[in-house]
Amino acid sequence: MTYAMSEIRSAGRPRKKRLSYATVEPWLYLSPAIVLLVAVLLVPLVIGISYSFRKFSAFKSEYVGLGQYQAMLSDQVLGQALVNTLWWTVASLFFQFFLGLGLALLLDKPFYGRKLVQAVVFLPWAVPSFLSGLTWAWLFNPIIGPLPHWLFALGLKAEPTNVLSDPATAMWGPIVANVWYGIPFFAITLLAALKSIPSEMHEAAAIDGATPWQRFSKLTLPFLAPTIAITVMLRTIWIATFADLIFVMTEGGPAGSTSTVPVYIYVSAFKSLDKGYASAIAVLLLVLLIAYAIALIAIRRSLVRHV
Repeated sequence: MTYAMSEIRSAGRPRKKRLSYATVEPWLYLSPAIVLLVAVLLVPLVIGISYSFRKFSAFKSEYVGLGQYQAMLSDQVLGQALVNTLWWTVASLFFQFFLGLGLALLLDKPFYGRKLVQAVVFLPWAVPSFLSGLTWAWLFNPIIGPLPHWLFALGLKAEPTNVLSDPATAMWGPIVANVWYGIPFFAITLLAALKSIPSEMHEAAAIDGATPWQRFSKLTLPFLAPTIAITVMLRTIWIATFADLIFVMTEGGPAGSTSTVPVYIYVSAFKSLDKGYASAIAVLLLVLLIAYAIALIAIRRSLVRHV
């Protein structure tokens, strides 16, 4: 009787969960990747944020608290860099997406020489960004490049001058180079998504009398929506933090007309040697991009709920 009662009491008590090897095993496999991510991403991020609270000089640094962030409020150069970053990002993303979508739709159809066209279309993505910027800078140079003369022949310019030397048109040079460089990204990802759409659905829609536009808007776009959302978000972040093309082509000039936030960060850190202020600007850019990603994901989820 006593033994039975003790068994009942022990059965009613919650058993302590023992840490088994099966529970630990997945984390053992993931540990190299986790250590690498912490060492490469988390540690530099924490150090960079800590730098934003310090003022660096040639031989010492001192803690200034929020002083670097307060200085940003009155920095007109930073304000112009934010406007340039918005212009640079939106214009590049707009043309990259729609031209990439058009190429994906074209390459999704069978035609003679399609593989050769695919290889040529995807080639810019394989070219190093430094080389791309240097090549486009030469193309816009009226002495050795044809583009200024073509623009003059088309009546778009009064004379064949370098668009990169005019503050009113300088930003269009890196934007054109970035569009050429980034189109393959959208073409590749959207083409892969198009290949996943069953052909039977298009055939059924055509038999039911749907027009090409109806098939695209009612069938193709809903299937592409998840891919479009993630690619647009990723490409926006990459463009907003991309400084290679601009720095190679214009170094942020003339008169700061092409100076984006990443370019300003580089100049502040390595030319002005103000690493604290550069870190504060980088933190600001990080916060803005995180807010953008959260807003885009929220919009995407709300649209899914209403569909």
